[in-house]
Amino acid sequence: MVRGKTEMKLIENATSRQVTFSKRRNGLLKKAFELSVLCDAEVAVIVFSPRGKLYEFSSTSMEKTIDRYRRHAKSGINNNEVTQIVQLQQWKFEAASMSRKIESLEVSKRKLLGENLESCSAEELHEIEGKIEQSLCHVRGKKNQLLEEQIATLKEQEQTLMEENALLREKCKLQSQLRPAAAPEETVPCCQDGENMEVETELYIGWPGRGRTNCRSQG
Repeated sequence: MVRGKTEMKLIENATSRQVTFSKRRNGLLKKAFELSVLCDAEVAVIVFSPRGKLYEFSSTSMEKTIDRYRRHAKSGINNNEVTQIVQLQQWKFEAASMSRKIESLEVSKRKLLGENLESCSAEELHEIEGKIEQSLCHVRGKKNQLLEEQIATLKEQEQTLMEENALLREKCKLQSQLRPAAAPEETVPCCQDGENMEVETELYIGWPGRGRTNCRSQG
């Protein structure tokens, strides 16, 4: 069973706090011992319980390790530099862990794309197939949802246009009903049959300023 992540805050219950202290203290001292053996490191751990009881571990001698620490501190390495070194090591560890996760995700991605399947067993291929089918169902569901939303939007636009068209028809109908009748066209009087029209024309012959012969003709 996978353990849940413990929230980092003070344990209110005194009994639970004491049990947790005992377990984690033993784990801390065990890790210190393993570090000193596996890496040939000089390790010293000092722990005071809530009641003031002392617990300690030293791979060599506690006094010797404390004296070494004091000499090392006097040599010029201050607490800020130690903190920076610890943070740098932590960042390196996190970067390496992130790199492994990215590599694992890349391998999984290539398998989902159908690449590098030679080393996969039948169970792994069955699991990959199930993941692909599940992803395909999600994609189709999302596509159908988008299509339904687009169809609903188009229907709303169609209804709006139909209403606007009906309003325009009503306006045109009202305007045609309120438009005044056209005024009768003015008629030009025509000559009745039997009426005579006389046209007089004058014609002058000669140079300007001199005597001219006037000829008049009647039609």
